[in-house]
Amino acid sequence: MQHEYADIGLFIAGAWIGSDDRETLPVINPATAQQIGLIANATADDLEASVQSARSAFERWRLRSPIDRSAILRRFAELLRENEAAIATAITLDEGKPLAEALAEVRSSADHVDWHAEEGRRIYGRIIPARSPFVHQQVLREPVGVCLAITPWNFPLSQAVRKVAAALASGCTMILKGPADAPSACVAIARYLQEAGLPDGCLNLVWGNPETISQTLVAHPDVRKITFTGSVEVGKNLAQLAGRHMKRATMELGGHAPVLVFDDADAEAAATALAANKLRNAGQVCISPTRFFVQSGAHERFVGALVDAFATVKVGEGLEANVQMGPLCHARRIAEMERLVEDARVGGAAILAGGTRQGNAGYFFAPTIVDTANDHIALMRDEPFGPIAVVSRFTDMSDAIDRANALPFGLASYVFTNSLERADRAAASLQAGMVSINHFGLALPETPFGGVRDSGYGTEGGSETFDGYLNTKFVSRFAGGSQ
Repeated sequence: MQHEYADIGLFIAGAWIGSDDRETLPVINPATAQQIGLIANATADDLEASVQSARSAFERWRLRSPIDRSAILRRFAELLRENEAAIATAITLDEGKPLAEALAEVRSSADHVDWHAEEGRRIYGRIIPARSPFVHQQVLREPVGVCLAITPWNFPLSQAVRKVAAALASGCTMILKGPADAPSACVAIARYLQEAGLPDGCLNLVWGNPETISQTLVAHPDVRKITFTGSVEVGKNLAQLAGRHMKRATMELGGHAPVLVFDDADAEAAATALAANKLRNAGQVCISPTRFFVQSGAHERFVGALVDAFATVKVGEGLEANVQMGPLCHARRIAEMERLVEDARVGGAAILAGGTRQGNAGYFFAPTIVDTANDHIALMRDEPFGPIAVVSRFTDMSDAIDRANALPFGLASYVFTNSLERADRAAASLQAGMVSINHFGLALPETPFGGVRDSGYGTEGGSETFDGYLNTKFVSRFAGGSQ
């Protein structure tokens, strides 16, 4: 069945701008490796226009009632739900994930918008009792201004929605640099926000060379905040650039999530649950469980169940019926999977499942399990960002925690145990921004999402999400009288 995929333009000051007189990039369907569309790159004039549009709109948007801003966001959430089939199909075509996962992403994104719409009505300041009866002291929370968001391809709708909804609910305006590899979701954000009544200029959408856009917009004096989700390397470069210009920044960077499975856990149930989460979006998830440290008493049962679970996964094009795992997003991800597997073999690891490219078309890689006692192979150091699970045995809890904390990353971590003592000790000891015990409870709208160490700083989700978009102003007023 043929599915339409429209060419992608810029969105500046409420107007769509096509590719006329602009360079273009192809949009590739990773399931077929075939071009399905074109994307227009912004010129220097386009970037300047996007800033001026956002700056002008900010002067009006920041004064809009939080009730008005909330109503627009709520209508936007409704439109996402009403158009979920079209949005999800386009995500499957350009990003590759199965349609069921794309639909879940659209629905989750709508929930995030609803939550931000409501919480944005509750951005409160406070009164501080003064030392003098003639002084009035208050704390105000004010929007920072124009924000730049740079968002990734793995969750092209939900990662952008988190940033857009937080900025708009706070009274900020935004320039969104979406992922050229999976651009349709950001187009849907711009289109349906406009239909929901968002004033022109409050959201602007640009595409182009990432380095050129970041260098130009981060340095621009009218851009006051940068929010980025992506790799550690790029995030560090952006953080350095933001710091040079004294810009506020939120960095949600990569991870290499450890999993501790203790011998008192239900090893088979843990393996089944972990398999589904490991292979979600073909493993291209920053909080994907990746390094599986399994206590000796549970190792055999866990590995057997994990191999069985991986063997039943149907891999294929995301629009096919009952497909559970789609392709990787790029050809270069296939090369990286092959490198990691070969390095593991050389390092003495056992390849228990997969380990090879799958099929002759598209960017498919078989679900793969590597079992190793060698912490020095690349898989134990480098986040695979693909459908590879690496399992390693441990005996002592302290040693397992030391190994889990050995890397500079600290985003997500997981623990499976029936011991409350072990659960509490692991939660206190794991150096991560998020710890999930005996289930997968991360990334809900009402809960904070963020990492520590090389996994970044700042938080998205939960009431903390607004901190990065608000300035704190203290006002002290002498009200008259005798001091």
